[in-house]
Amino acid sequence: MEATSSTIDAALWITAVAIMGLLVLSAYFSGSETALTAASRGKLRSRADKGDKGAARALVITEDNERLIGSVLLGNNLVNILATSLATALFTRLFGESGVALATLIMTLLVLIFAEVLPKTYAITNAEAAASRTAPIITPIVNIFSPIVSAVRLLVRAVLGVFGVQTDPDSHILAVREEIAGALYLGHSEGVVEKEDRDRILGALDLGERAVEEIMLHRSQIEMIDAEADPEAILDQCLKSNHTRLPVYRDDPDNIIGVVHAKDLLRAMHRLVIGGVEDSAKALKHFDICDVAMPPYFVPETTTLDDQMRTFLRMRSHFALVVDEYGSLQGLITLEDILEEIVGEITDEFDPAADHPIRRSEDNQFLVDGAMTIRDLNRATDWNLPDDEANTVAGLVIHEAQMIPDVNQVFSFHGFRFEVVEKQDNRITKLKIRKN
Repeated sequence: MEATSSTIDAALWITAVAIMGLLVLSAYFSGSETALTAASRGKLRSRADKGDKGAARALVITEDNERLIGSVLLGNNLVNILATSLATALFTRLFGESGVALATLIMTLLVLIFAEVLPKTYAITNAEAAASRTAPIITPIVNIFSPIVSAVRLLVRAVLGVFGVQTDPDSHILAVREEIAGALYLGHSEGVVEKEDRDRILGALDLGERAVEEIMLHRSQIEMIDAEADPEAILDQCLKSNHTRLPVYRDDPDNIIGVVHAKDLLRAMHRLVIGGVEDSAKALKHFDICDVAMPPYFVPETTTLDDQMRTFLRMRSHFALVVDEYGSLQGLITLEDILEEIVGEITDEFDPAADHPIRRSEDNQFLVDGAMTIRDLNRATDWNLPDDEANTVAGLVIHEAQMIPDVNQVFSFHGFRFEVVEKQDNRITKLKIRKN
C-alpha cells in the first residue's frame, strides 16, 4: 500500500515538474517570436557588422518570417496543449470532476502571466539583444518543424485560394520606406525628431517615386535668349538675369539650339575687350551667341528625380530641358531643384525676398504663389493636401473647381478655403488659403 502511494506521489511530482518545464518552453517560444519579429533588421545588421554572430543568425532566420512564425507557433501550441492536458489529468486525480475547472483557471493564469505577458514584455524591451541570444537556439527548432510548417503553409494557401485571397510569400508586412516614414512621423509627434530632419529624410526617400515634371520650372516661366537678337541686347539680358545658365532659341521658343553659361559669355567678352575699345566694339557687332553656347541636354518628363540626380552627377551637369513624349519643350530642371526637395528652399543673393512662394497675409491667412507645388506647401505648413491630380496649388484649385476661376472666387475642399487673389490671363498667380 505504501509502495503504491509512493508511486502515485512520484507520478504527481513528475507531472507537476513536467508542467512547469512546458511552461518554461512556452515562455521561450513566446519571447522568441516577439523578439525576432520586433527586432529592427537595421540594428541587427549593425550588431552583426560588429561581430555579433547571434545577430547575424537572427538576420538569416528572419528572412522567411512566415516559416519562422509558423515553426514558433507550432512549438508554442504543442507545449501549451500538452501542459494543459497534464494539468487537467493532475487536478482531476487530486480533486475529482471539479479538477477540470480548477485546471483551466490555474493554467490560464500561469500561461497568461508567465508564458505570454512576462516573456513578451521582456522581448519587446530588449528586442535586438533577445533576438541575438535566441536565434542560435531557435534555428534548429525551425529546421525540425520546417516540413510540417511547409505542409500547413500549402494548406492555408489552398483554403485562402478558395475564397479568392492570394498571398505573396516574398512580400513583407511593411516596406522599408514605410517603416522609416512611420518611425519619423512617430518620432516627430513625440518630439524626438525635428520637423526639418523628418522632411529632409522623407524628401530623399521620395526621389525615386517622383518625376521631373512635378518640380520642373514650367516653360512659361523660362527666361530665354533669342539667337537672332542684337549682341548688345543679349549681353545686357545676360548681365541683368538672375540665372547663370540661359537657353538659346532660334525662330521658335520650342527650337532650343543651346545653353549659354555666364562664365563662357564673360570669357568671350573678355577676349573682345583686350583687343581695344574700337576693335571690341566692332567685334561685338559680329558676335554670335551660338559660338559660346553649349549643346542642349533634354530629358523626358517622366524621368524620376533619383535617376536625374545621378545623371547630373555623372555628366557633371546641373541643367536640363524637359520634353514630353512628342519632343515639345515642357520646362527645365536643375540640380538645385532636386536638392531643394531634400533640404528645402535654397536662396542666394540673386533671389529676391519678395519671390518667396508663401507668406502670411494681414488677416492671418497663407498667401501662396499659384505655381507653388502642393508638396512644398504641405512641407512648409505640415498640411496634407492631395497631389495625385495636380502638382501645383493653382492646378489643384482648377481640378477641383472644374473651371478657370476668376479673381475673388472662393472654393472649399479637402477641409481648406481657397480664395483667388491674382490672375494673369488663364493662370492663377496668387491665392489665400486657410483651414476651414
